[in-house]
Amino acid sequence: MDHEPTISRDVSAKPGKGRGLGRDVVVASICGGVVALMVGASYAAVPFYNWFCRATGFNGTTQVATSAPATGPIARKISVRFDSNVAPGLPWKFEPEQSEIEVNIGQVVTVFYTVTNQAARTTAGQAAYNVAPLTVGSYFQKINCFCFTEQTMAPGEKREMPVVFYVDPSIAEDRENDGLNTITLSYTFYPVRDPVVKPLAASEDDKRKGNL
Repeated sequence: MDHEPTISRDVSAKPGKGRGLGRDVVVASICGGVVALMVGASYAAVPFYNWFCRATGFNGTTQVATSAPATGPIARKISVRFDSNVAPGLPWKFEPEQSEIEVNIGQVVTVFYTVTNQAARTTAGQAAYNVAPLTVGSYFQKINCFCFTEQTMAPGEKREMPVVFYVDPSIAEDRENDGLNTITLSYTFYPVRDPVVKPLAASEDDKRKGNL
């Protein structure tokens, strides 16, 4: 009796193995894309948050003005306190020349902070700021402020830094602030690890040029 020819079969091959490998590659690619998107979003969130705070006064962020208010000062007065802080890693002494003043709302005022580099080397820092209570950030208008630029100081250098500001008269129309008597302006200097190379402080005669 004739025997039918036999056909060898590779029993080691498993159905669907290629499809499974392809599916794993797709899933890995999607996960990688999601991670990259999340990292990018986290970096984009920082400048967006800063822009939002400056535009709305949220979280006590003060506003930037280019001139005095059009309506001028009003009779209502308010006390402004000045707070100063230095973050770890920056060898500076930083303090306001006055701890508190009383001003008319809408009055343009210039105050000075003093900062001293107590290190035997050149150091650099930049200030962050806010006001309290946090709800008055949109009414606190700064015309000139040292916090807008990075500060580089020589060993042992002492410098006077002006802040020119006013409290917007429109705060008097905000019924939530009818009982407001005091605003605190707070600064914190943080170290700058890779400072921009630029000239050091101007001469003694130029220290108070920020006064209006």
